[in-house]
Amino acid sequence: MELTLRCTDIDINAFRNDLITWFYQNQRDLPWRENRDPYRVWVSEIMLQQTRVDTVIPYFTNFMREFPDLQSFANAPEDKILKAWEGLGYYSRVRNLQTAVREVVTEYAGKVPDTRQEISTLKGVGPYTAGAILSIAYNKPEPAVDGNVMRVLARVLLIDEDIGKAKTRKMFESELYELIDPDDPSAFNQGLMELGALVCTPTSPGCLLCPVQTQCGAYFEGKQAELPVKAKKKKAVPKNMAAFLIRNDHDEVLIEKRPEKGLLAGLWQFPNFELGEYSFTELEQGLATHYGVRDYNHNEAIQKIEHVFSHIIWNIQVFEGKADTVESTEGTVLKWVKEEDLEQYAFPVSHQKIITHSIRGD
Repeated sequence: MELTLRCTDIDINAFRNDLITWFYQNQRDLPWRENRDPYRVWVSEIMLQQTRVDTVIPYFTNFMREFPDLQSFANAPEDKILKAWEGLGYYSRVRNLQTAVREVVTEYAGKVPDTRQEISTLKGVGPYTAGAILSIAYNKPEPAVDGNVMRVLARVLLIDEDIGKAKTRKMFESELYELIDPDDPSAFNQGLMELGALVCTPTSPGCLLCPVQTQCGAYFEGKQAELPVKAKKKKAVPKNMAAFLIRNDHDEVLIEKRPEKGLLAGLWQFPNFELGEYSFTELEQGLATHYGVRDYNHNEAIQKIEHVFSHIIWNIQVFEGKADTVESTEGTVLKWVKEEDLEQYAFPVSHQKIITHSIRGD
């Protein structure tokens, strides 16, 4: 792709100065901005991927309390880090983060790499995360292109390429190498992110409040609503599921661990199946064989849950059952747990709703 730099059409110095001045005056008070510790910046950026800032704040605060430094996080057992991440989703992110942190501890003497070449080799560190850490923590003039940044620059520079394509992201990175303030790249990059979050929003952008309005091509041409361009996502596919709240004669509840690979890997759940794969007769036989269920009525769902992922929708019916105590078999990890001890285990959000509604009655 032949690149024609579009930032040459704006007053770069004015853009930098106006953006950075606005950022210092308007930046939100966020816990990961208390200092420029690369570890804290790293954790916050991983948490913020596909998650709202308001949602992340309590998770980040708790995470830093549990794992205040690289060493404590590197040494933590997986069940503990999954529990700290419970509810944030995309659990592969925290697994990759721990793998990468362990490498930093062992291979880099506990210092997060400060070059793009080195930091980009760490598991789960893509171009955006690398740029964010390098610019925010180390104040290096490296681009950090996320959705907010692409939206701002698409409007300012009148870029009408599909932002969902990799080549378009590379275009933005090239533009940013020209635009970024070499004296304060940390404030510049954070300013772009903050501007996209607070002013240059996806709908109804606050153009009259925008500090770089005089440099914005979309504002002058009235194209704010048309940019950025992004192809529509495919619709999520619905799946009908059945989950089972199984108790034994000791008032314990049966939970099982999901496989170590795939969706929601390594989390705990109540036994569940996709209804389209089995008849109720087959389900009943499977519940008896694998979970020792001896009393179960598929006609009486005690709860119905809808949980939306990016690509699928789980429509879950929850049933109750009684069982004899059963042990784990090859390929499965089962546990009988007292209801009051369930909070020690990390569950996906959909199964947290079973605990909240069908066990605690909230």
